[in-house]
Amino acid sequence: MADARKNLDQLTVSTIRTLCIDAVQKANSGHPGAPMGLAPVAYVLFKRFLKHNPKNPAWIDRDRFVLSGGHASSLLYSLLYLFGYGLELEDLKEFRQWGSRTPGHPEYRDTPGVETTTGPLGQGVANAVGMAIAERHLAARFNRENKEVISHHTYAMCGDGDLMEGVAMEAVSLAGHLGLGKLILIYDDNSITIEGGTDIAFTENVRAKFEAMNWHVVEVADGNDLEEIQKAIQAGKDAVARPTLVKVKTHIAYGSPNKQDTSAAHGSPLGEEEIRLVKEFYGVPVDKTFHVPEEVLEDCRKALNFGEGFEDAWQTIFDGYKSQYPDLADQFVDAISGFLTQGWDANIPVFQVEDGPVATRAASGKVLNAIADNLGVLMGGSADLAPSNNTYLNNATVFQKDAWEGRNIRFGVREHAMGAIMSGMYLHSGVRPYGGTFLVFADYMRGAIRVASLMKLPIIYVFTHDSIAVGEDGPTHQPVEQIASLRAIPGLNVIRPADANETAQAWKQALTTMDSPTALILSRQNLPTLDVSQGNGEFNHGAYTIKDAGKKADLLLLASGSEVHICVEAALVLEKEHNIKASVISMPSWELFEKSPAPYKERILPSSVTKRLAVEAGISMGWHKYVGINGKIIGIDKFGASAPGETVLKEYGFSPENIVKNALNLVKK
Repeated sequence: MADARKNLDQLTVSTIRTLCIDAVQKANSGHPGAPMGLAPVAYVLFKRFLKHNPKNPAWIDRDRFVLSGGHASSLLYSLLYLFGYGLELEDLKEFRQWGSRTPGHPEYRDTPGVETTTGPLGQGVANAVGMAIAERHLAARFNRENKEVISHHTYAMCGDGDLMEGVAMEAVSLAGHLGLGKLILIYDDNSITIEGGTDIAFTENVRAKFEAMNWHVVEVADGNDLEEIQKAIQAGKDAVARPTLVKVKTHIAYGSPNKQDTSAAHGSPLGEEEIRLVKEFYGVPVDKTFHVPEEVLEDCRKALNFGEGFEDAWQTIFDGYKSQYPDLADQFVDAISGFLTQGWDANIPVFQVEDGPVATRAASGKVLNAIADNLGVLMGGSADLAPSNNTYLNNATVFQKDAWEGRNIRFGVREHAMGAIMSGMYLHSGVRPYGGTFLVFADYMRGAIRVASLMKLPIIYVFTHDSIAVGEDGPTHQPVEQIASLRAIPGLNVIRPADANETAQAWKQALTTMDSPTALILSRQNLPTLDVSQGNGEFNHGAYTIKDAGKKADLLLLASGSEVHICVEAALVLEKEHNIKASVISMPSWELFEKSPAPYKERILPSSVTKRLAVEAGISMGWHKYVGINGKIIGIDKFGASAPGETVLKEYGFSPENIVKNALNLVKK
């Protein structure tokens, strides 16, 4: 009986390997080497450890599996097919083809069982850390004695390339600090990169490095030894006080006589003749492609029954939980469903003109705290800048090791990891993450923002110190190109509010948007609260008039953020001293404006008014779309300078006087 089980295990591993190499060969594109080396580890994980229900991939208490090295996607798709997630052999045959459910790298929402979009190396590791954070937080918040509604592991699989990426190491460092004992990272130690052996660029002691970051490390000398792999993963599960790295020595393209242990197997098909030799080595039919023995499929599909059993057992626990803790159960359902609890926005402040100027970063902090008191899923922090970003929740504790109920996360100076961790937190479900840093450092987390936007995750990024008004810190800390850079990311809503009330509206917009991330761009300097009683339109359309002269306007003044109030001052001077009527349009979000109906756009930017002046303390790129060929832009197409913020703004032309001067020249053309 034991021999039969062992033989079936080996046959299944060989089946996984051949499905992968056949998919890559048929697509004439892909990465066969890593799947061939990792198949035994992946099989042991899915067969012997993973708590999941393939019939319900969204079951909340499932174990999470992240393939950080997304180029090995054929491995994941083969597993999802064999274990019953709804993929068919035809899907594997359509690997990397237009419209298929098996794209070149795993894509969230495209394929059942894919927990996150991976491919940019290191991102998946950080996503997994975010998932583990969410698991620990929800467990601390909702679990009660003998009623554990959240208790599962997060497994991630990575390679040498992942561990070379800074984002992974940032996240690994934080995970060790937080003692995320239910996180297990499986390291495919095959010593090969695209350019050759890893020793050309990567010779560090990985074990010592992880142990120094408070990780438990287990090594497997032979990546084909299923029993040793099982012992290692179990040791990881038993190490409850620390996350675990399972370091597995594998062979890229295992079984390929001409390509095993070479970089040639990384990113191109093996070729038909080489595949024949590989299949001979595995002892499987050489003249069949996508061959799955009946006994293999039958054995793997037992996961369907086991999975139902896992979820049924959990449901019994939850039914008792609902009876004993009805209020908590309602909160739990709201949290994992992503619902905004009733009254979440009840205490958002309204700012009055007579209250005086306030920096939008300060207004954001007040709004955030007003919301957080009524929205328990809101959880986040800053990359070591919470006092400057105003991102600390005053009535919540700090999320730390053994204090996981806290909602304030100390991300440390780890912007890139923060962005990717937030994505993992949201993907887990049950929390609504936000994170802050200075706008100029948005560059450090751009990769994470891009992937979040690709996945359509409603993450909230809080970017403060938004312009050259930062002042004395100088050009290294004064963003000029960052707003345009963020606007260039498809699907990302960029909102730069002009005053405290627009900031409140921006938070509302961000939290009610469920299909895209939002970047809030906030000022360091104080800004007056605007009187919008003479305006026209609505904030949630992305642009509206603060001062409306209608279609009879001589000029349109367009601006976002801190430049809006300067345009209002200039418009008053133009009317009083030069008899020129100017409409002032606040444009906090181009993305929201572009989604608005055409009649609304025409109402705010009437085509009959061709004299248009845009004003923004950033590069001018993009504004040409709104000012047209007869318009002009006051922007910054060079770096800033070190001086008091007011001085820098004036020297760069952001003053009512300079706006009036440029407006007069424009109108007289």
